[in-house]
Amino acid sequence: MQNFALIGAGGYIAPRHMTAIKEVGGKLVAALDPNDSVGVLDSHFPEADFFTEFERFDRHIDLLRRRGDDDRIHFVSICSPNYLHDSHMRFALRAGADAICEKPLVLNPWNLDGLAEVERDTGRRISTILQLRLHPAVQALRERTLAGPNDRKAEVDLTYITSRGHWYLQSWKGDERKSGGIATNIGVHFYDMLHFLYGALQQNVVHLNEPTKAAGYLEYERARVRWFLSIDVNDVPEAERAKGKRTYRSITADGEEIEFSDGFTDLHTRSYDAILAGRGFGLDDNRAAIETVSTIRSAPVVSTGEMHAFVRGAR
Repeated sequence: MQNFALIGAGGYIAPRHMTAIKEVGGKLVAALDPNDSVGVLDSHFPEADFFTEFERFDRHIDLLRRRGDDDRIHFVSICSPNYLHDSHMRFALRAGADAICEKPLVLNPWNLDGLAEVERDTGRRISTILQLRLHPAVQALRERTLAGPNDRKAEVDLTYITSRGHWYLQSWKGDERKSGGIATNIGVHFYDMLHFLYGALQQNVVHLNEPTKAAGYLEYERARVRWFLSIDVNDVPEAERAKGKRTYRSITADGEEIEFSDGFTDLHTRSYDAILAGRGFGLDDNRAAIETVSTIRSAPVVSTGEMHAFVRGAR
């Protein structure tokens, strides 16, 4: 049995990792979160030791390591705020464990180089959750794209609005230094998906970059993409808001909707299965998306070029 520790047990995404650990036959031995409201553990691993202070958690992990292979932590799952991922992955590897980290793996591409050195020094491995690559609809679209002509680029429009309350900007997620900004925090998995589908990125233009919304144009080897991300409920189309909806997602390729509303329930478990089998997505798999969001964060905002319809309508 593989022993797991979890950093960030009180966060939104942590229950998916707990479920995945259980479904792959693992055991959650220890968990850490500065917030002690983690009753969710009772539904998954009620016997797990829990810590609110990193120093005590660190000491406990080291104690387990010194007891031998049956007791040591084999994997550390990381669901902490984005800006802490780098440090927590380094901790995991230096504690003799492999790391499984949520997206974004890091905020800047040069951080990947430092982590690669720690992998080499420790002999341990970092994997991440790029679950959209495992979604059947995305895999099917990739197969169709690769089978198509190489000299034609798909016309893609990506719209993702997931409204958040006033709390969002007051939390670490609203601090660009900690979250990387909205394109990083809610968009990084889409940029990875686009790279997975359409190849290398050739152009990256930003048309809007605000605390609650961002938009731009990305050109890949096989696609021209206009994208729009927002956490502002007012960006949800009026007809959808009239139905009481606070979210809106649409991805079209050459006018055809890519439908993947379903099929998400087991993607974390499938990711864990692949990681335990040595087929997880590592540092190099993350580089394209991390470079994309890093550029978006620092690029000048321009008002010309291939704009998403939601941006054109606001001008």
